[in-house]
Amino acid sequence: MRPNGRHTAGATQLSALRVWAMGLLLLSAVAMSPAPANAAPSQAQAATTHVYLLRGVLNIFSLGLDTIGARLQAQGVPVTVANFVSWSSLADEAATAYKAGRLKTIILVGHSSGATALPDMIAKLNQLGVPVKLAIGLDSVFKTRLSTGAERYINIYIGDGPGEPVRAAQGLRGKLDNVDVRGTGVGHISIDKNEAIQRRVIAEIDAAIMRSRAPALPVAERGAPRQARSAAATAPARN
Repeated sequence: MRPNGRHTAGATQLSALRVWAMGLLLLSAVAMSPAPANAAPSQAQAATTHVYLLRGVLNIFSLGLDTIGARLQAQGVPVTVANFVSWSSLADEAATAYKAGRLKTIILVGHSSGATALPDMIAKLNQLGVPVKLAIGLDSVFKTRLSTGAERYINIYIGDGPGEPVRAAQGLRGKLDNVDVRGTGVGHISIDKNEAIQRRVIAEIDAAIMRSRAPALPVAERGAPRQARSAAATAPARN
């Protein structure tokens, strides 16, 4: 018995419609999928960036910065990990490379007393006419006032521990964010080693590098008087 021609044609059209609908759904799913998170910066952007990571008083307690540094190096981002007492010489080194055109993006990260020293390093770089794209402090142990700024300064601290919020001085340029992580189970000695904190630090650094084509904020004129007292010199002997 021959099948009805109209029935066969209708079934064929229905099958075609189903295929078309499935294809449309697949295309819609691809279009609505979010862009990959934590996209890494390009090789060119990474090559003209340098991240300075400042450990605390004793080099044995801020080793989470070494892990962050290793992960950044795996992305092709040059890093320097050093004790916080080296902040002034590191600022000179960064300024020389920036003025020679080898660096376009300078990023600072510090833990404990290394975080306390960040405003001083930023101030010196600004006085040398060098902008700082991003600074991230992890549980600064001294009441710190930010008188000159990075484009963005993130202070991650434990509000019920030794860490302190960073306060903005009058006329501060740049964005200051104080992030209190109390109640998360993170401690002063472990904050730099915490996986979630490390991921956030690296994500913020990657985002800053990818924004590096944007004009930097103006910095203080060369030789401008320094208003903030040296936090590093008065930091308590904690790590």
